[in-house]
Amino acid sequence: MSSSIVETIDVNAPVADSWALWSDATQWPRFLSHVERVDPIDAHTFTWWLRLPGANKSFTAELTEVVAEDRIAWRTTAGVQHAGVVTFHRLSDTTSRVALQIEYEPHGFVEYLGALTNLDKTLANYDLGQFKRVVEDTAAHHLTVRGG
Repeated sequence: MSSSIVETIDVNAPVADSWALWSDATQWPRFLSHVERVDPIDAHTFTWWLRLPGANKSFTAELTEVVAEDRIAWRTTAGVQHAGVVTFHRLSDTTSRVALQIEYEPHGFVEYLGALTNLDKTLANYDLGQFKRVVEDTAAHHLTVRGG
Protein backbone atom coordinates (compact mmCIF):
# COMPACT_ATOMS: atom_id res chain seq x y z
CA MET A 1 0.00 0.00 0.00
CA SER A 2 1.58 3.28 -1.02
CA SER A 3 0.43 6.57 0.42
CA SER A 4 0.42 10.08 -0.97
CA ILE A 5 0.41 13.47 0.72
CA VAL A 6 -0.34 16.68 -1.15
CA GLU A 7 -0.64 19.91 0.85
CA THR A 8 -0.27 23.61 0.06
CA ILE A 9 -0.04 26.78 2.12
CA ASP A 10 0.01 30.46 1.25
CA VAL A 11 2.52 32.60 3.13
CA ASN A 12 2.90 36.34 3.58
CA ALA A 13 6.46 36.35 2.36
CA PRO A 14 8.05 36.58 -1.08
CA VAL A 15 9.13 33.40 -2.88
CA ALA A 16 12.78 34.30 -2.18
CA ASP A 17 12.16 34.14 1.59
CA SER A 18 10.17 30.88 1.37
CA TRP A 19 12.90 29.37 -0.81
CA ALA A 20 15.71 30.57 1.47
CA LEU A 21 14.19 28.88 4.52
CA TRP A 22 13.31 25.56 2.87
CA SER A 23 16.54 25.27 0.87
CA ASP A 24 18.65 25.44 4.05
CA ALA A 25 18.69 21.90 5.48
CA THR A 26 19.91 23.15 8.85
CA GLN A 27 16.59 24.99 9.26
CA TRP A 28 14.30 21.97 8.66
CA PRO A 29 13.98 21.03 12.36
CA ARG A 30 12.57 24.53 13.02
CA PHE A 31 9.39 23.72 11.08
CA LEU A 32 9.30 19.95 10.51
CA SER A 33 8.01 18.78 13.89
CA HIS A 34 9.16 15.17 13.54
CA VAL A 35 12.70 16.04 12.37
CA GLU A 36 15.22 16.06 15.21
CA ARG A 37 18.18 16.95 13.00
CA VAL A 38 19.53 16.71 9.47
CA ASP A 39 23.18 15.86 8.89
CA PRO A 40 24.65 16.72 5.50
CA ILE A 41 26.77 13.99 3.92
CA ASP A 42 27.62 16.11 0.89
CA ALA A 43 25.94 18.97 -1.03
CA HIS A 44 23.08 16.73 -2.24
CA THR A 45 22.80 13.94 0.36
CA PHE A 46 21.50 14.15 3.92
CA THR A 47 20.75 11.84 6.83
CA TRP A 48 17.48 12.72 8.55
CA TRP A 49 16.90 11.81 12.21
CA LEU A 50 13.19 11.56 13.06
CA ARG A 51 11.22 11.50 16.32
CA LEU A 52 7.96 9.67 15.68
CA PRO A 53 5.30 8.33 18.04
CA GLY A 54 6.43 4.86 19.01
CA ALA A 55 9.61 4.90 16.92
CA ASN A 56 12.69 6.96 16.20
CA LYS A 57 14.00 6.49 12.68
CA SER A 58 16.65 7.73 10.36
CA PHE A 59 16.99 7.68 6.61
CA THR A 60 19.30 8.99 3.93
CA ALA A 61 17.90 11.07 1.11
CA GLU A 62 19.42 12.67 -1.94
CA LEU A 63 18.28 15.80 -3.71
CA THR A 64 17.25 14.83 -7.23
CA GLU A 65 16.34 18.29 -8.49
CA VAL A 66 17.03 21.77 -7.18
CA VAL A 67 15.80 24.78 -9.16
CA ALA A 68 16.33 28.01 -7.25
CA GLU A 69 13.11 29.65 -6.04
CA ASP A 70 11.09 27.00 -7.90
CA ARG A 71 11.45 23.41 -6.62
CA ILE A 72 13.36 20.94 -4.49
CA ALA A 73 12.86 17.22 -5.12
CA TRP A 74 14.32 14.28 -3.22
CA ARG A 75 14.19 10.54 -2.82
CA THR A 76 15.46 8.25 -0.12
CA THR A 77 18.43 6.00 -0.71
CA ALA A 78 18.44 4.15 2.64
CA GLY A 79 15.92 3.62 5.43
CA VAL A 80 12.24 4.50 4.94
CA GLN A 81 11.11 4.59 1.32
CA HIS A 82 9.72 7.88 0.08
CA ALA A 83 10.14 10.62 -2.48
CA GLY A 84 8.90 14.16 -2.49
CA VAL A 85 8.93 17.59 -4.00
CA VAL A 86 8.27 21.05 -2.63
CA THR A 87 7.45 23.81 -5.09
CA PHE A 88 7.39 27.56 -4.64
CA HIS A 89 4.89 29.80 -6.43
CA ARG A 90 4.89 33.60 -6.62
CA LEU A 91 1.45 35.02 -5.81
CA SER A 92 2.63 38.63 -5.54
CA ASP A 93 5.74 40.55 -4.56
CA THR A 94 4.97 39.83 -0.90
CA THR A 95 3.14 36.47 -0.94
CA SER A 96 3.93 32.97 -2.11
CA ARG A 97 2.42 29.49 -2.18
CA VAL A 98 4.37 26.45 -1.04
CA ALA A 99 3.17 23.03 -2.25
CA LEU A 100 4.40 19.77 -0.74
CA GLN A 101 3.95 16.35 -2.32
CA ILE A 102 5.26 13.13 -0.76
CA GLU A 103 4.85 9.53 -1.92
CA TYR A 104 5.82 6.82 0.54
CA GLU A 105 5.48 3.18 1.48
CA PRO A 106 4.26 2.78 5.07
CA HIS A 107 6.03 0.10 7.11
CA GLY A 108 4.98 -1.01 10.57
CA PHE A 109 1.84 -0.43 12.56
CA VAL A 110 2.38 3.27 13.32
CA GLU A 111 3.00 4.21 9.68
CA TYR A 112 0.04 2.14 8.42
CA LEU A 113 -2.18 3.73 11.07
CA GLY A 114 -0.98 7.20 10.06
CA ALA A 115 -1.79 6.50 6.41
CA LEU A 116 -5.20 4.97 7.17
CA THR A 117 -6.33 7.76 9.51
CA ASN A 118 -4.81 10.63 7.51
CA LEU A 119 -2.59 11.45 10.49
CA ASP A 120 0.31 11.77 8.03
CA LYS A 121 -1.59 14.49 6.13
CA THR A 122 -2.49 16.23 9.39
CA LEU A 123 1.20 16.24 10.38
CA ALA A 124 2.21 17.60 6.95
CA ASN A 125 -0.43 20.34 7.28
CA TYR A 126 0.82 21.19 10.79
CA ASP A 127 4.42 21.34 9.55
CA LEU A 128 3.44 23.66 6.71
CA GLY A 129 1.73 25.87 9.30
CA GLN A 130 4.97 25.91 11.29
CA PHE A 131 6.87 26.77 8.08
CA LYS A 132 4.44 29.65 7.45
CA ARG A 133 4.99 30.99 10.98
CA VAL A 134 8.80 30.81 10.73
CA VAL A 135 9.06 32.32 7.24
CA GLU A 136 6.56 35.11 8.00
CA ASP A 137 8.40 35.97 11.25
CA THR A 138 11.68 36.03 9.31
CA ALA A 139 10.20 38.17 6.51
CA ALA A 140 8.68 40.62 9.03
CA HIS A 141 12.05 40.89 10.82
CA HIS A 142 13.85 41.59 7.52
CA LEU A 143 11.26 44.22 6.64
CA THR A 144 11.74 45.91 10.03
CA VAL A 145 15.55 45.81 9.76
CA ARG A 146 15.43 47.25 6.21
CA GLY A 147 13.10 50.00 7.42
CA GLY A 148 10.10 48.91 5.33
